[in-house]
Amino acid sequence: MTLTFELDPSVDPALRDGVLSLWADVSNAGGAVGFTPPVTPEEIRPALLRHLTAMAQGGTRLLVGRDEDGEIAATAFFTFNTNPLMSHWVWLYTVMVHPRHQGKGYGRALLAAAEDTARTAEGFEAVEAIRLTCRGGLGLDAFYARSGYKEVGRVPGAIRVAPGDDRDDIILLLPLN
Repeated sequence: MTLTFELDPSVDPALRDGVLSLWADVSNAGGAVGFTPPVTPEEIRPALLRHLTAMAQGGTRLLVGRDEDGEIAATAFFTFNTNPLMSHWVWLYTVMVHPRHQGKGYGRALLAAAEDTARTAEGFEAVEAIRLTCRGGLGLDAFYARSGYKEVGRVPGAIRVAPGDDRDDIILLLPLN
């Protein structure tokens, strides 16, 4: 089983609904993508609309991975820096793989596709690194490290998942040169 990746897919109702469904399923399975379970697609919709608005303005680009049935199985959003002093790196946000595909190597495939995109896609010519953050306590930092990301910072207790459950905000960087 493999994923087929597309950068900047056409935004239509099927894409919006597919990303919303993916985001809700990942969140409800305990994924660290900005929400805690239980959450509905309608509760996530405002966050997706912010991403889509940034895409329409040219500051964000979407990478979608589709499974063999053409269903959205993975996503990552690239966000470019507006500060000219930081325009040589991009943020990677909302990195998700559907829970039904966990353990199939889709996460590594998504990170490899994101790296390849940042190295070769039109509009990424000045990009020298990818930066992302992840929630501590889930082993995500080790997962990203296996794909070449290096921890460059950590803010203890910056993410409050629930009262009494604070997690570190871990900052990771993947140099591209």
